Amino acid sequence: MKQSKTKKPYNSVVRTILFFGIFSALMIAIIYVFSNKTRKLPVYNPVDVNPRLVDKSIRNVKRGHKIADFKLINQFGDTVTQDTFKDKIYVANFFFTSCQGICPVMAVNMEDVQEAFKNDDDVLFLSMSVTPIKDSVPILYAYAKEKGAIKGKWHFTTGDKKHIYNLARKSYMAVLDEGDGGEQDFIHTEQFMLIDKKRQIRGFYDGTKPEDIELLKKDIRTLEKEYE
Repeated sequence: MKQSKTKKPYNSVVRTILFFGIFSALMIAIIYVFSNKTRKLPVYNPVDVNPRLVDKSIRNVKRGHKIADFKLINQFGDTVTQDTFKDKIYVANFFFTSCQGICPVMAVNMEDVQEAFKNDDDVLFLSMSVTPIKDSVPILYAYAKEKGAIKGKWHFTTGDKKHIYNLARKSYMAVLDEGDGGEQDFIHTEQFMLIDKKRQIRGFYDGTKPEDIELLKKDIRTLEKEYE
């Protein structure tokens, strides 16, 4: 019995399809791994941010911007400084305990991010009160407990008003550059800022939007890969 004349071409076609299928799968895998390893978050300097959110004294700074030294008091009465966050990635925001608008939503979302990284010692959280005179240590303690803050991981802080407002405007670039931190000055912002181990801003997120919270989690993991 004669063999079919179409068998060899058929086998050749199958082998070609399999080859290209495997090759394509390998290429996709290589590109995925390579892109994940090489992707880096941007480093934000004052020129990269809406000028209305940047103090005039630093508005033209193109590189080298870092969070300034700070000294605050947390919900346990402990002093919190830049050394508290040394060699750490952290998420910062501004709030006040009597806020009935965006702050409760922001607190829920920050707690969600904390939960995602609760066992990760490299990730911390810093919330700074914009009404520091009213937000005393006992009030912060009760508020932090209600919001599920983990001791040593999520710091709710108070301090000198001008100092905090300067941080908001000149370091974190989170609020409108209007005011002097005086008695009548008041700031309010939904922004979360992602800060790296070099005290650089690596991302801005709307703390009231679920999609931004998911992006923040993703970006924290991306940022951690820079230190692997």
